[in-house]
Amino acid sequence: MTNTTTATTTGGFTDEERDAMKERAQEVRGKKGDGLVELLAKIAEMEDADRVMAERLHILVGEAAPELTPKTWYGMPAYAKDGKVVLFFKPAAKFKARYATLGFSDSAALDDGAMWPTEFALTSLTAADEKRILALVQRATA
Repeated sequence: MTNTTTATTTGGFTDEERDAMKERAQEVRGKKGDGLVELLAKIAEMEDADRVMAERLHILVGEAAPELTPKTWYGMPAYAKDGKVVLFFKPAAKFKARYATLGFSDSAALDDGAMWPTEFALTSLTAADEKRILALVQRATA
């Protein structure tokens, strides 16, 4: 098998992945701004489908866990507890994926036996999806 690199990858990372890493480096070494302002700015930059879901998720997270701190993480909207990211929204367009994801970090209290999901694919948000997200966020932050 031949190892080839396309025009969109360098060192095994896609352009989109490298951009996310650059954004994270800026977040770490940059000045500590207003996390909510930065999060809302990232949401405003998104393509329509991603933006609609991110705006709704922002409201849901606020309802389920108002104690979480909004911020950006790898250039994506995220929410932290005690300085550690608990959940994040990965827009589909950011990595040219078929669907967006709602992800939970290892700081989230979602453990369920020896195996459990940490990311959920999203193509839209129904009332049932929103109810499930509220429960997941509440459980993750318990």
